[in-house]
Amino acid sequence: MRIAVLDDWQGVARGLADWSRLEGLAEPVFFSDPIPPERAADVLADFEILLPLRERMAFPAALIDRLPQLRMISLTGRRNGSVDLAALDRRGIAYSFTQPEDGSDASAAELALGLMLAAARHIPQAHHAVQAGGFQRGVSLGRSLNGQTIGIIGLGRLGQQMAAYCRALGMRVVAWSPNLTPERAAEAGAQCAGKAELLAMSDVISLHMVLGPSTRNLIGAEDLARMRRGCILVNTSRGGLIDQAALVAALREGTIWAALDVFEEEPLRTDDPILTAPNTVLTPHLGYCVSTKLESFYRQAIANILAFAAKG
Repeated sequence: MRIAVLDDWQGVARGLADWSRLEGLAEPVFFSDPIPPERAADVLADFEILLPLRERMAFPAALIDRLPQLRMISLTGRRNGSVDLAALDRRGIAYSFTQPEDGSDASAAELALGLMLAAARHIPQAHHAVQAGGFQRGVSLGRSLNGQTIGIIGLGRLGQQMAAYCRALGMRVVAWSPNLTPERAAEAGAQCAGKAELLAMSDVISLHMVLGPSTRNLIGAEDLARMRRGCILVNTSRGGLIDQAALVAALREGTIWAALDVFEEEPLRTDDPILTAPNTVLTPHLGYCVSTKLESFYRQAIANILAFAAKG
């Protein structure tokens, strides 16, 4: 049986789990580079089990139907919007998920906090200045977040964690999502606000929404124009929540900052306009990429594959 361990962009999968547990069943093949969509069917045609990392590679019905040997996809995380599960069901292909063993998604909220602080205090700029021997020379002044307002769009598990971190910094927390009530906001220590109101009153805005048809381009040109000058827009959720062309335009106008971990297209092309836009802090989708979480993902995935194989 052939198993493809996909999307190992950091080259860490082999060392994070005991793959010898699959000995006698299969020898995993590790893919550290993205597979171009036009080549995916040919590259993966002979594999019976696929183990993609969460939402990095898309598996639409058109691709699934061109994988004749496929018997199982072992998915990491609690959901995967990049895989057409109905197409798997139609072909009788098994699929499984993994769960955070500590019941927490804190790593993504922690990264959102880190991106906010990095943008507010210009930490990447300062780091490069020190490396270049300039020390403070060429480093623009940052600002304290104490007493400022954070607007959280999406007050679910991650949004609530971000709210708690920001309250600890002495920030005022306001929140909006389509179904948020004042009572639910208050339980998280936040004030409920309308979307337009939140955009206009916030010094920092952090997105914690699931990407879907109703939330794609949730932040567009008109929304960006409503933001305060110097507002920091943090996104650790999904790149498609923001109209990236409109965001690049706003950044080039110098009106806002963007601290981003996610992008519409990943990995970024070397000519992507966001790479040359000013006022940015960019990380390569590291929200869930911590050792404990990936160890858990792969350990559970191996257990799921063994359970599937045991059933014949």
